[in-house]
Amino acid sequence: MLGKGRKVSGRGETVMANYAFGPAEDNAIIKHRLLIRTTTTRGEPPLKKLQRKFTAFVLEVEKDENNYNDCAKLSKAFLQELSTFEIPLLKSKAVIDAHLREKENFNELKDEINRQISVAQTDIEDLKKQLEESKIERQHKEECEAITKLISAQPPRSETQKSIREIENEIAGLEAENAAGSRLLELRKKQFALLLHVMDELQNTIEEEQKSWIEEMRTVSEEQKSGMEDANGGSEAMAID
Repeated sequence: MLGKGRKVSGRGETVMANYAFGPAEDNAIIKHRLLIRTTTTRGEPPLKKLQRKFTAFVLEVEKDENNYNDCAKLSKAFLQELSTFEIPLLKSKAVIDAHLREKENFNELKDEINRQISVAQTDIEDLKKQLEESKIERQHKEECEAITKLISAQPPRSETQKSIREIENEIAGLEAENAAGSRLLELRKKQFALLLHVMDELQNTIEEEQKSWIEEMRTVSEEQKSGMEDANGGSEAMAID
């Protein structure tokens, strides 16, 4: 019986052996080998030889002659041949028993290997879960360490509060300055508006004064002109007289 091979699955599946011949073919081959098996390198097959001696013994027994000695000789020869034929059978039986025991041991070993494979697969799955949990735990630990370093790099709470108070005071001062600046700007706006108003009033007053002065000058000029005309008229009258 020729072994073709054995394939072992990597996920704990049943180990199965593949053979070149089936059980029925194996039995036929074994029977054929027993029929043609010889005890020496030469000679006829033992079973045919046994059959020939048994046939000779039966034929001799069936004779009506007084052939007791011949029957005894043929019987002895047949029994010797039967004993000779029995020895290989016993050897074959011993080999078969050994093979059966080996097969049982192989089945037990196969079951043990399958059990170990199943246990190994379970252990691998558990280790995978533990590895994932370890990765997550390590990631959390690294994040905590990073946060701890970041916190350690920051100044103490008292200094932070002091800085906050200083900044708040600065903000309050800036707000006060801003409010004062806003009030001053509003005052300057009012003063500038008042100044513009005064300038407008002053400009209007100057314009009014300029207009009055021009009118007065025009009046004076006209009066002087009238006076001169009157004077000229009087001189002419006096000259005529």
